[in-house]
Amino acid sequence: MIEAVVGLAITVVLLGVAAPYLGDFTQTARLRQSGDALLAEALFAQSEAIKRNTTVRLRVVSDTVQVRDMSSGGSGTVLRERVLVDGIGVSGTTNVDFGSTGTPMPWGTSAALDLQKSGLTCSAAMRCPGVRIDGGGGIRLCGNQLDCS
Repeated sequence: MIEAVVGLAITVVLLGVAAPYLGDFTQTARLRQSGDALLAEALFAQSEAIKRNTTVRLRVVSDTVQVRDMSSGGSGTVLRERVLVDGIGVSGTTNVDFGSTGTPMPWGTSAALDLQKSGLTCSAAMRCPGVRIDGGGGIRLCGNQLDCS
């Protein structure tokens, strides 16, 4: 019985020490999940532009990511929409148009989509991912936008 109480006490102390780090871990995981979602939507927009042989726009407004077919003119037709988790939003470029070859339009345009959440400061410990779209159509997810070039 004494061994069980001692074991329980040690477990409680270890959980007490680890608790502050669990909040940071959860925030980093949510940022990474949103980064993966943003990357998936960018790749979807690019593939739809190639498949449809037309211009497709990746539009990011605050925490909402939309993929729009722009062939009908105006603001286009929404193909897919996703809301990022936990109030995480995007700073930087908000519209990226992909042409029928899958490259950003106008050709050679690059874009940086950086994730952020109010109240959080990005650092080496709190990694905020970013999606980079280069002028040739390459799309990648950076684990930490501070290290992304």
